[in-house]
Amino acid sequence: MTSEADDTIAAIASPMTPAPRGIVRLSGHDCIDVLCRMKVLDTDEASGRRPFRSSKTLSLGEPLGAIEVDVMVWPTQRSYTGQPSAELHLIGSAPLLQSSLDAAIRAGARAARPGEFTMRSFLAGRLDLTQAEAVLGVIEAEDRGTLDQALSQLAGNLSRPLQAARSTLLDLLADVEAGLDFVDEDIEFISDEALIQRLDELRLLLLQTRSQLSDRGGASSTIRVVLRGLPNAGKSRLLNVLSRTESAIVTDQAGTTRDLVTVESSWGGHSFQLIDTAGLESREESDPEAPISQEAQLHAAEAARGADVHVWCLDATGGDDFESLKSPDAVLAEAKRSAQLICVATKRDLMPTDWNGESMRADLAVSSESGAGIDSLIEQLVQFAEQRDAGETGSVIGTAARCQDSLAAAIEHLAQAIQWTEQAAGHELVAAEMRLAVEAIGEVTGQVYTDDILDRVFGRFCIGK
Repeated sequence: MTSEADDTIAAIASPMTPAPRGIVRLSGHDCIDVLCRMKVLDTDEASGRRPFRSSKTLSLGEPLGAIEVDVMVWPTQRSYTGQPSAELHLIGSAPLLQSSLDAAIRAGARAARPGEFTMRSFLAGRLDLTQAEAVLGVIEAEDRGTLDQALSQLAGNLSRPLQAARSTLLDLLADVEAGLDFVDEDIEFISDEALIQRLDELRLLLLQTRSQLSDRGGASSTIRVVLRGLPNAGKSRLLNVLSRTESAIVTDQAGTTRDLVTVESSWGGHSFQLIDTAGLESREESDPEAPISQEAQLHAAEAARGADVHVWCLDATGGDDFESLKSPDAVLAEAKRSAQLICVATKRDLMPTDWNGESMRADLAVSSESGAGIDSLIEQLVQFAEQRDAGETGSVIGTAARCQDSLAAAIEHLAQAIQWTEQAAGHELVAAEMRLAVEAIGEVTGQVYTDDILDRVFGRFCIGK
């Protein structure tokens, strides 16, 4: 679709139904010459540089004869498409519109493909890819809400934060690569601590953006909070305290929860869905309960994939043998990739005096028995909801569907870059993940694209747009 981008194209840009006025649109480097050959533009008019409007007579031959048309001309690249462009405004009669288009094609234009005018605007840098999709959203809007979302996206309210995030990531990547270039020098362009903080800020921004797109794609605005952790880590008791119900069975025996337990709650004007899952464990195949455990783990993993927030429960009494898992770092990294992660030390009332939250990677400590720390956890959940809603602009459905995979990839690459940095695995690996994240964000806004992507986006448009 990107070939023949310099051709002069023409199409009927208004409905083919009777109306007081219809439009035939043209764009291309030879647009002015085509108008002159159609004899609706004089040579002296064609030499101007400013947009102008003129009333002319267009001859359509027998039996239609000549008709009056208003010719609107943008003679330079300062047009919607970034090329010389024009519109012929005439009576909205289907035969007259079709005959006028035929006249333009005889004069050297070719018939435009679906979405080709907007695609040229994108290729000229007048719109990014999300704004181009918003044009279609405006056209197809059936109510005020979807129209407002499309107009907001067209104004750049979706793409601007993503472009800023990509720019910030490029700056950070430059610092990391500069450090690689001067590895033998005693120069630190950015500390690992600062890099982790900045990358995590970008990861959270992309998570919020992806959540907004999910909402527009038809998902509920309810925030899904999944409680995860090892068996007997206090997940079920925490669910009951948060929801003020007795929905989950609570015993001292590990592995009580097998099926998902789901409860709805509301705080700060936001709706939350709390999901208790089976404890994460690895059983030997010879264990008679292994098949049941494996099935429970599959259900837990499925719930985790659709979560907005993971509340990771750690037993602060020392009963949480987290290191017994085969890959503890990979477990937390996987949770962090797909959602906001809050690590909670449970059983605060039973904590030893020398308890160290940092050594357990806990963000806060709670007690389901006394209620200590519960308000702080709720406050973090509400804060996440408010941050997500603060930039809520919505998006057209096509954008939501197209961008999910790219945003998910960017989030995963940033999480991996953070993990490599924390493990001091080498800045070469960190830089590689950052470059992949830059590319994935660019796929959303169209700074990185292929012909297949453009065909998929603009092929949904009608001809003339």
